[in-house]
Amino acid sequence: MKKLFLILTAIFSLTITAQENARFRKIDSLLSYLNHNNRFMGQISIREGDNVVYEKAYGLPTTKKEEQPNKNTKYKIGSVTKTFTAVMIMQLAEEKRLKLEDKLSKFYPQIPNADKITINDLLRHRSGIVDYVNADSTTNMMVKISKKDMLSKIAAYKPVFEPNSKAEYSNSNYYILGCIIEEITKTPYKTNLKTRIIDRLKLKNTYMVDNVDPKRNEIPSYMYKGDQWEVIPEWDMSLPFSAGAISSTANDLTALMRGIFNGKLLKPSSVDEMTQLKESYGIGLVTFPFGERKFFGHTGGIEGFKSVVGYYPTEKLGISLIVNGDNYNRNDIMIGILSIYYKMPYAFPNLKSFKVDEKILKSYEGTYASKEIPLKINIKTDKGQLIAQATGQGAFPLNAVSETEFVFDAAGVNMTFGDKTMLLKQGGMEIKFAKE
Repeated sequence: MKKLFLILTAIFSLTITAQENARFRKIDSLLSYLNHNNRFMGQISIREGDNVVYEKAYGLPTTKKEEQPNKNTKYKIGSVTKTFTAVMIMQLAEEKRLKLEDKLSKFYPQIPNADKITINDLLRHRSGIVDYVNADSTTNMMVKISKKDMLSKIAAYKPVFEPNSKAEYSNSNYYILGCIIEEITKTPYKTNLKTRIIDRLKLKNTYMVDNVDPKRNEIPSYMYKGDQWEVIPEWDMSLPFSAGAISSTANDLTALMRGIFNGKLLKPSSVDEMTQLKESYGIGLVTFPFGERKFFGHTGGIEGFKSVVGYYPTEKLGISLIVNGDNYNRNDIMIGILSIYYKMPYAFPNLKSFKVDEKILKSYEGTYASKEIPLKINIKTDKGQLIAQATGQGAFPLNAVSETEFVFDAAGVNMTFGDKTMLLKQGGMEIKFAKE
């Protein structure tokens, strides 16, 4: 009888394992399907507790197998860097080397409202300081800048609102926090990153990056134009600094979140403070709902890289997706992955493309303006594809779903063209444009 019980137990265990493997095979099928159809390139990690249960990287579909990225390939993670920065600030607070109530004037009195802005305001995007990346068209992301000059640039901005009156995302906040870390510790940010986080968690593939170097198993980002992927020019990484200049892997990012929540980096009281949201922002963390579950984490975007890491404390589940080339909405990819993981019904997307005559595409070229918003959108053709570029923003490709309707799935953009008109749909909004 005991022998029979052992046999049944073994069979049951094998059945569970087979079901788990089937689940991850379906996730791989989804990502491979998107990859082979030129909709996605990147890296994924799923971590249950301390164990990575699924990991894989997807590169250029045309690349030889031996040249494909792997689990140790490093990607720029953009604003997920802010979570690292926030952890280090909280560590300094635990060490009583600063207080979250300290005023910015203690460090940089030249910044407007410095006597009103607290460290906590910077951490929660409540400072009112202009975002030097997204709200300043004079910032050239390709040109190196010293910290002194960047702080002078930030100090020259007029405040956009009174400190702590509301929340508004600004990279300037976390650039300043990185400078404060260096000011207090008298050591470079990258040294603090190594000793305070990387070494403690034994992360093997995380560091401050400059230019992508394939010899270090690093990878560039791409944009899909026409019928091929093109490398996107790199920024000078002196600009994002502590707001977005870290390179890492999906595995290291899930390890970071696990390290935050299991006490290896911070006291429980500090983690509690980080996860308390105020107008959608915690301290270096935001939340992502999936059904009744609430994941804590962060997203990032730099050049053509897009990253996301989330952690669901109740299940000790961590998931990270880093994208270095997409022609499809990242959020929809994550919904697909999580739906499959939780064994929910999920149908693969229909990726059929629609071919539009080049004469018709040419007729849509021009600059479109709207009476509703102070934004112009330039439309041009390149290699048989429409390319759109809004004022002060990067260009992006439009894929045809009919002769008049085009989409950019990665940002949820839909454009419908008429006789010298264009209707833009995004995020539930509909805005009418007319050709100038």
